[in-house]
Amino acid sequence: MPAKAPTELLLIRHAPALTEGRMAGRRDVGADCSDARRVEALRRHIGAVDHHWVSPALRCRQTAAALWPDVAPAQDARLWEQDFGAWEGVAFADLPDLGALSTAELAAHRPPGGESFADLCQRVAPALTALSQLGGRVAVVVHAGVIRTAVGLALGNAEQGLAFQVVPLSLTRLTALPGGLWSIGCVNAVVH
Repeated sequence: MPAKAPTELLLIRHAPALTEGRMAGRRDVGADCSDARRVEALRRHIGAVDHHWVSPALRCRQTAAALWPDVAPAQDARLWEQDFGAWEGVAFADLPDLGALSTAELAAHRPPGGESFADLCQRVAPALTALSQLGGRVAVVVHAGVIRTAVGLALGNAEQGLAFQVVPLSLTRLTALPGGLWSIGCVNAVVH
């Protein structure tokens, strides 16, 4: 029996979210997918894909539809963005100043009624493990928090993912290695 092909995760952050300047983690807002040239450039750059997955969030589903209009990607609720609880829908300018926090403190901080980045990591890690078992090239349209989790896990410490910027319509490429290890091909790559 031939060896199963390694899994390459192609993590794509959704197009710019239509947040109206307000926090949107679990708040379901649409995406601005109007930059057809950039969407097409990203699709060409990614190339052929064996599996398509998406967060159930509208902004992710819209982005996936713009990238692959003839594909119905599978959804996994574990791939939702961090739940910011009472901060959902609050204007960015009105969010509390947390002051100087270490990375560990920031990862552990839980907004009222929401989840911490550490909570997000615990929710997302099993989904990433399941995707890593698929083999081949797996495109996953998700959120910045999910991508930061994946990068942190690849580095061996999920909270390290907080150090990475993840802009809309960027690509992060990870390859699953034996023993649950990951190789990072690129983070936050923007294709024009």
